Amino acid sequence: MRVVLCNSASPSPLTPIPKPHSYSFPAILNWPHNTLVGAFTGALSFSLLVSSTSSIALDSSSLPPSPSTSHSPSTDYCRQDDDTEARFETAPELVTNEAIVEEAWNIVNDSFLDSSSRRWSSDFWKQKKEDILGTSIQTRSKAHDIIRRMLASLGDPYTRFLSPDEFSKMARYDMTGIGINLREVPDDNGGVKLKVLGLILDGPAHAAGVRQGDEILSVNGMDVRGKSAFEASSLLQGPNETFVTLEVKHGNCGPVQSIEVQRQLVARTPVFYRLEKIENGAASVGYVRLKEFNALARKDLIIAMKKLQDMGAKFFVLDLRDNLGGLVQAGIEIAKLFLNEGETVTYTVGRDHQYEKVITAEAAPLITAPLIVLVNNRTASASEIVATALHDNCRAVLVGQRTFGKGLIQSVFELHDGSGVVVTIGKYVTPHHMDINKNGIEPDFREFPVKLHNISHGAICYDMDREHRS
Repeated sequence: MRVVLCNSASPSPLTPIPKPHSYSFPAILNWPHNTLVGAFTGALSFSLLVSSTSSIALDSSSLPPSPSTSHSPSTDYCRQDDDTEARFETAPELVTNEAIVEEAWNIVNDSFLDSSSRRWSSDFWKQKKEDILGTSIQTRSKAHDIIRRMLASLGDPYTRFLSPDEFSKMARYDMTGIGINLREVPDDNGGVKLKVLGLILDGPAHAAGVRQGDEILSVNGMDVRGKSAFEASSLLQGPNETFVTLEVKHGNCGPVQSIEVQRQLVARTPVFYRLEKIENGAASVGYVRLKEFNALARKDLIIAMKKLQDMGAKFFVLDLRDNLGGLVQAGIEIAKLFLNEGETVTYTVGRDHQYEKVITAEAAPLITAPLIVLVNNRTASASEIVATALHDNCRAVLVGQRTFGKGLIQSVFELHDGSGVVVTIGKYVTPHHMDINKNGIEPDFREFPVKLHNISHGAICYDMDREHRS
């Protein structure tokens, strides 16, 4: 079985989940091949998309020469991706039913993190393999049913099977507004390049000539080589029906072409804000509600808070109630807006708990005004990452109810017949090393304080530190 490491946008790369890419967690996990999505946090919370290298350059050979080509193909030695040939060797109809089941078994064996009380063991999983593969599997449908039951036996509600149709829809997830999503691929110089993973057929990018497997070289003249998928996706975003110019390289050896694409945004702003006067008009408070962490969240949050500051806001209330999550990387980037350089956003932990990956802020905070974060029992996943990052770094106080408690990381792996499996591979841990999952976060106050000046988060942090020392 070929083993290819594929990461999502990451804080130290995602990542970047990730990123987390991404979240990516190469130091803590033995990643199997064909990872599609890094740093997933359940059905409602996920990170940027990446793909197996087998999806590269599927359509580029059919592209005709374009008069807008800005560079002629290089005469230097150029090779297509190694997996191009393997793609034909492992076409879905040539992969046995037993091989598909064994492929799914191997992914779990290499990466699964047991978050339940069942205490998963390799002996249990090896016995499962012997029981399943001891007889012939006659149909592909039967193979898929076996994988579903096999994953269900793990007792993890987030580890599950994806049919080829479900996997295909997930790969087309669009956070750019032009109908593509991007993944980071290692280049020959030790850096990263950005390739098109998913492409919505008849979407804006596809209609303009972008193809799956294309490399994105620049956006509106800005070189994106070496940038994360999250950064490049942010550059692609813009007002609906405006145009963005991409410089793309078709496949590995194809021509470089300048393509103008008209944006057609699907994502809606998750940010709502207003200025409030409290304490008999003595204090101006900027209220910002963040409904979800989508592709527009960071950009629109910055716009809202700057406008509120211009209107005279001296305090801010960030409302994360009923925010079930979304793009984990968006949450991480939003937390960084409030933190000092070097402060911890979150830790990621894999099956080997001796190895932790730390995600930290890389720059000075954009927003330094006093901050209150509202939470409730439907504040989950990426929202909990933001809340704990701000709280544990003495940057905000939490008001409301104990949060939901969803801190697991999932990745999606593509199987050779076009189906896939979502597997829990890690978890997020707060800057104070508290496990979010199934625990949630206890707020500092149940009710909104009567007077804002009564809140001194430094004092709260002092009390917490004193408690830790005792």
